[in-house]
Amino acid sequence: MPSNEQRRAAAKRKLERQLARRAEQEKKRKRLMIAGSVLGVIVVAAAVTGVYFLTKGEDPATSAEQSSAVPTTPFVNTPLDIPGPPPPTAKPATVDCAYPASPEPAAKPVTPPATTSVATDGPEVRLTIDSTQGPIGLSLNSAQAPCTVNSIVSLAEQGYFDGTSCHRIVASPGFGILQCGDPTGTSGGGPGYSFDNEYPTDQFAPGDQALEQPVNYQRGVVAMANAGTSPEGKGTNGSQFFLVFGDTELPPKYTVFGTIDEAGLETLDKVAGAGVEGGARDGAPAMPISFDTVEVG
Repeated sequence: MPSNEQRRAAAKRKLERQLARRAEQEKKRKRLMIAGSVLGVIVVAAAVTGVYFLTKGEDPATSAEQSSAVPTTPFVNTPLDIPGPPPPTAKPATVDCAYPASPEPAAKPVTPPATTSVATDGPEVRLTIDSTQGPIGLSLNSAQAPCTVNSIVSLAEQGYFDGTSCHRIVASPGFGILQCGDPTGTSGGGPGYSFDNEYPTDQFAPGDQALEQPVNYQRGVVAMANAGTSPEGKGTNGSQFFLVFGDTELPPKYTVFGTIDEAGLETLDKVAGAGVEGGARDGAPAMPISFDTVEVG
């Protein structure tokens, strides 16, 4: 039976294939747009329609100075022309959650959160992240993802996220995420328990083909990273999440549990502007970012 780490590796390989297809589609779209602009000049001899492009900037340096360098180019969001997930359906005032132990031990010692009478209609929950590159504020949505918010709040209150680095970034047209929440910084760490997906996965029946169709995870949302579904059909959410700074095309299998404030998006844009370590498309941020503290309220 594959472990969560193996499933995460498989999920990452699948995501890399999706990114490659997305990049090839973007190249084709640019070629078509350029051809259309040239044809327009020949036919009407009027103003040429500008061809959309997103500059990547220079390859990021790998020296120690890069850790605090100013980004070489600002990140520009590329709005996707696909719809977002369907709106969430209302939940009862309270729900019960399940957080079964995962095969891998906790990356940091923590106590699993409460499982019964988890509120869905309480006051807005705020997370204040003091990061090494600037502030990031999150508003968590208990109404659409109560079990996820319950877990994230519990981990934050236990100091689980303090002193952790964001180990992965993808910054390209159609994909803009910063992945965080793993104290080991390896993409394999978790809290020692797992839980199922919530919104938007819960808007679809199990096996629905629509779960394989991409939707727009819009700039400004925060969602859970996972390793797919276990052989037993259980979810593999743990502590890792991704902050979306650019509209991102993904199937609706990643729980959206909150939004990022404007100050947080400015911080993320700065990190995204520096690109990926070594000039890659997917990997460690060229501008390292860690969470000094993550506080509730």
